[in-house]
Amino acid sequence: MNDFTKKIIEWYGENRRDLPWRESSDPYLIWISEIILQQTRVAQGYDYYVRFVSRFPDVDSLACASEDEVMRYWQGLGYYSRARNLHLAAKSMNGSFPKTYEEVLKLKGVGEYTAAAICSFAYGMPYAVVDGNVYRVLSRYWGIDVPIDSAEGKKVFAALAEEMLDKKSPATYNQAIMDFGALQCTPRSPNCAFCPLQEGCLALRKKRVSLLPVKRHKAKVVYRYFNYIYVRSGEYTYLHKRSGDDIWRNLFEFPLIETLAEIKEKEELLDLPEFLSFASSVEKVYSLHVVYTNVKHVLSHQVIYANFYEMSLPSCPLHLCGYERIRIDDLDKYAFPKLLCTFIDKHVFQKKME
Repeated sequence: MNDFTKKIIEWYGENRRDLPWRESSDPYLIWISEIILQQTRVAQGYDYYVRFVSRFPDVDSLACASEDEVMRYWQGLGYYSRARNLHLAAKSMNGSFPKTYEEVLKLKGVGEYTAAAICSFAYGMPYAVVDGNVYRVLSRYWGIDVPIDSAEGKKVFAALAEEMLDKKSPATYNQAIMDFGALQCTPRSPNCAFCPLQEGCLALRKKRVSLLPVKRHKAKVVYRYFNYIYVRSGEYTYLHKRSGDDIWRNLFEFPLIETLAEIKEKEELLDLPEFLSFASSVEKVYSLHVVYTNVKHVLSHQVIYANFYEMSLPSCPLHLCGYERIRIDDLDKYAFPKLLCTFIDKHVFQKKME
């Protein structure tokens, strides 16, 4: 065993995080944890994992559930394609989790990293994981400035990760280097002064820790402006299920008017053709008032600025084309984006309790 691998594993023995999915070799539970932790910090994903596997403890329970229920248990985690892919993958398994790397890699939503993690943790197979934490540790220790998002970079780091892997204990080593990157060799303010790798770390020696790893491309941020209308018709409201290839597909929302720029006054909304078309489907609007304005919601490559309005309508049943009429008390049975969850909790449910 080389010195780098030995020190990583020794560090892990004293600093490992106690996480529920590490107490099991069940590939299903490991799969769920790995998908949840994609783009999600452990602190945030922990409770979601516990709730999710309590409701869906095995492949069959997940495969037999409706997509709406799966999305509801994922509500607030973001990157909702992960939940849709989980559900589709579970349906494709015929009740049994695949047992080879090649079969695992074919699952919907599973890439090389996730397949390596599942196969090493569940089956003890010698596949090296390469995620953001691993890129960071390897690039700093060896002073590698090849961009990690380039074809060359992926090849270089995959080969190095494979070389460093402890073939006899792949699960321990993979968990060790990921924890090391998450807790010790962090993106900002890494604990270099008390790092067991400091003597051999080229980035530390050359004062390049903050410069590594290197990324070639930076994603362009898109700014969007949403105007939600919470329709209150007696004890009922109206929802729409998002579709297409946009964000939050298959999640529910209140009537939405998206604009190219921020709307600063209610009158600007009232004059929009989209609003006039929406309002024309009701006999009489009792009132429309502003609830919240300029609420900022940050996604990975998008920033959404949202305004929320409340519209009062007659309590008699009305047909709004494209919208489902539901009881306000039943809102918690539907899956919403986090932005709308916050609005519902703060304005709708809290207001009913007052």
